Amino acid sequence: MKCRRSIALAVTLALGAAVSGCAGDGGATRAGAACASGPVTVGYLPKLGTDPYMTTIRDGANAAAEEIGGDVLYTAPSEATGAAQIPFVNQLIAKKVGAIVISGSDLNGAAAALKKAQQAGITVISVDSDVAPDARSLFINQARTAELGAKMLDSMAELMGGQGEFAVLSSTETAVNQNAWIKDMKARLATDPKLKEMKLVTVAYGQEKADVNAQKAKSLVQAYPDLKGIVVPAGIGLPAAAEALSQTGDLGRVKLTGLAPASLIKKYVRSGDVQDIWWNVHDLGHLSYYAAQALAQCKIEAKRGQKISAGSLGTFTVGDQGEVVLGPATVVTPENIDDFAF
Repeated sequence: MKCRRSIALAVTLALGAAVSGCAGDGGATRAGAACASGPVTVGYLPKLGTDPYMTTIRDGANAAAEEIGGDVLYTAPSEATGAAQIPFVNQLIAKKVGAIVISGSDLNGAAAALKKAQQAGITVISVDSDVAPDARSLFINQARTAELGAKMLDSMAELMGGQGEFAVLSSTETAVNQNAWIKDMKARLATDPKLKEMKLVTVAYGQEKADVNAQKAKSLVQAYPDLKGIVVPAGIGLPAAAEALSQTGDLGRVKLTGLAPASLIKKYVRSGDVQDIWWNVHDLGHLSYYAAQALAQCKIEAKRGQKISAGSLGTFTVGDQGEVVLGPATVVTPENIDDFAF
């Protein structure tokens, strides 16, 4: 990281002091402070700091900072819970960052702390996984929530031949985005005649840890001997589950799909035993940084129809409830696996 990112605390404080007070109908109203006169320091708060998905978002944000100025301050808990994120929100408030970009471990766990940040004049947006809408201004979403749930279920149906038992191995019971995808899957299973021969037998949780996901995948196969597939909507969980079932000899008989860095499961995708729903994660970090800077400097408001310029990525439009969508996800197959660097 270049020395500019190791700026002295005094500069960080000065940048953070001049943040935007613009209100928006898509999210919460920020209080009090004036619009920033230039690029600010943006604090990134992921669910887990070591998750390669989150570090790639960070890298995308750093690349955007090289383009338009400002700095990235990346800090994270060691447990993926909303409660664990609270001290880090408070830390960013104390450092007077100009904006906070958070991937919510749950909807409301850190909401009170985020509202405190807003009252201090700090721009708050969410990325990847949302928080309570009144605790942020914008939500930078990788793809539309309903689209991701549908793509994962369609992928599972394809791998299973449209019939049989399958399970979901999610991350945590409180994961906002994953719970929304699971809800959509259940609704379609109950109403779509094309899926009438598929049965969701259980939802298990890997707690955002590779070893727990590996053990849970093995346990699911043992508990449900007729299991034909597992949907794993978690970047840590899908590679761990694929490796675990490969070791036990169950991969192939049991197919996997979900969300994960394509590079981590390349050999399993190529074998035809795993599919992946993915997008350019680096771009997600890039877009979130542009959005945070634009909002902090009052170049945009968090209102439906507002346009966000994100450099080489193009222009994006604020939708309902402050949602900004990066773009459609892609089903990763043996034919296109080499198109994904991460």
